[in-house]
Amino acid sequence: MTEELQNKIKEIKRSFRFAMSGPTSQSMREKGAGYKINWGVPFIQLKAMAKDLGKSYDLAIALWKEDIRECKILATLVMPADKMPIEVAEIWMEQTQTQEMAEMQAFNLYQHVTYAPEIAYRWIAEERDVYQICGYNILGRLFMKGQEPNERGINELVDQAVTALQGASTGVRHAAMNALVRFADLGVVYERMAATALKQHNIEL
Repeated sequence: MTEELQNKIKEIKRSFRFAMSGPTSQSMREKGAGYKINWGVPFIQLKAMAKDLGKSYDLAIALWKEDIRECKILATLVMPADKMPIEVAEIWMEQTQTQEMAEMQAFNLYQHVTYAPEIAYRWIAEERDVYQICGYNILGRLFMKGQEPNERGINELVDQAVTALQGASTGVRHAAMNALVRFADLGVVYERMAATALKQHNIEL
């Protein structure tokens, strides 16, 4: 890391002190959102900071390495989607511990990468909840953009989502249902496929 980049990271971390929210940070800790440091800075402020910083691959990589909630969220916002290698996405996901960070990666970054469908379908079949939550959120965003899945994608989504909706994780169930709703919004044919699959397990769309 260059001296210039080190100084920039220090400056960013100092700025969190002025934007911190004690009650928010405490609330997140109580809900199990564990980071080494969590300033509780609201997302809207982090988004504004990211806009000022601009897109930067090197800055995003450096920010992610910090075990600080705000640094990791900023990393997902300043990483240029067209320069994010799939190998780095795999590493980031492997290091993800919280539902919030899984959602941030999906919304802020992975829905925009060229390999989004590839990682999304693979991750919804993973065992860890954070992988599934991220994968379903990516798919939900792609469907919202009007991207239609192929036959294999349809089968994988429906099969995995039905299983997820019968699982114990509230976060995974919510993400899976949201993806199915977005899938159904693609058109009548998709809506019927989703409704039929869910009806077999007494689940309402």
